[in-house]
Amino acid sequence: MLISGLKGFRRALATANKPKTAIFLMNMGGPHDLDHVEPFLTNLFSDGDLIPIPFQDQLAPWISKRRVPKIKEQYAKIGGGSPIRMWTEKQGEMLAKKMDLLSPSTAPHKSYVGFRYAAPLTEETIVQMKQDGVDRAVAFTLYPQYSCSTTGSSLNELHRILKIHDPNHKIHWSVIDRWATHPGLVNTFAEHIKTSLAEYPEEERKDVVLLFSAHSLPMSVVNRGDSYPGEVAATVSKVMEVLGHSNPYRLVWQSQVGPSAWLGPKTDDAIVGYAKKGVKNLLVVPIAFVSDHIETLFELDLEYGHLAKENNIGYKRVESLNADPLFIDALSDILDSHLKSGSHCSNQFTLRCPSCTSAKCRHTKNYFSRDTVKKH
Repeated sequence: MLISGLKGFRRALATANKPKTAIFLMNMGGPHDLDHVEPFLTNLFSDGDLIPIPFQDQLAPWISKRRVPKIKEQYAKIGGGSPIRMWTEKQGEMLAKKMDLLSPSTAPHKSYVGFRYAAPLTEETIVQMKQDGVDRAVAFTLYPQYSCSTTGSSLNELHRILKIHDPNHKIHWSVIDRWATHPGLVNTFAEHIKTSLAEYPEEERKDVVLLFSAHSLPMSVVNRGDSYPGEVAATVSKVMEVLGHSNPYRLVWQSQVGPSAWLGPKTDDAIVGYAKKGVKNLLVVPIAFVSDHIETLFELDLEYGHLAKENNIGYKRVESLNADPLFIDALSDILDSHLKSGSHCSNQFTLRCPSCTSAKCRHTKNYFSRDTVKKH
């Protein structure tokens, strides 16, 4: 009798705490501390969607192990670990609270974090969602601009995990797969840029060169037809429109890995090149990242900041979006519009790259674009 009563109490508690709408936030993740650097790198280099290399199963652990000392040193310089989990969880909590007020018909909302390369990994999060009794979820990418290497990879992994843990499709999914030109995103970037520009003397302000820096892609991915370069450029164009084209600017690319050809020009090459051309001040804008992590705190701030100093050129970085309330307003508007539309994904999502031959990609797109959304 006691055992039966406890089971009933647990079921009632689970039902009471069950979210009506789950928000599954997707991002790359980062090692929480130095001990997690090696598994993070192994997961990253094992992802053929992000870094396509031959003999990946054999080479990924070898490459990772060789890079561990260098990458540990980098994380040590930014506090011993990545803050991306902290920022993503905070973004999710603020978004869920905002959505409860904005869309009571789909409330309560609960945010979940599913990282691609570090805890909480996708599988861990899906198991938790199943335990919570979730039956309606939105996969919300935190990569504003779509790439097969980022959002595509995260959705491929989500699809793989769902086949294991939800084979009967108990959770009804839809996808926010891109939002590169959403006015809220554009305005948040613009406001951050204006704040940074205000730090310059008025007589120098209009001549500050804006360097919009985004994570690069292998040219093999670009030439396959990946939409990411165009979508990043679209974000930059919209931001400059809001700024009234107040400053000269360029779009540059960072974080190249390995000897193969990647999309350029490289951010560090641009810094050196503009220093030689006599540019006085550079203001760097991390245009494809929504929170601080190793690429902003170490690569942009420390590594490229030191490079700029060596080349006698003024160098600042625009603050990341992180938990700016204006950014959270943008996320809530994107999600609210998505839920009200009843759509499963964007029209662009179902269109594969013209040279794509991946069956995995085809199956994932078919899965998330079909009629699985449960109407409330």
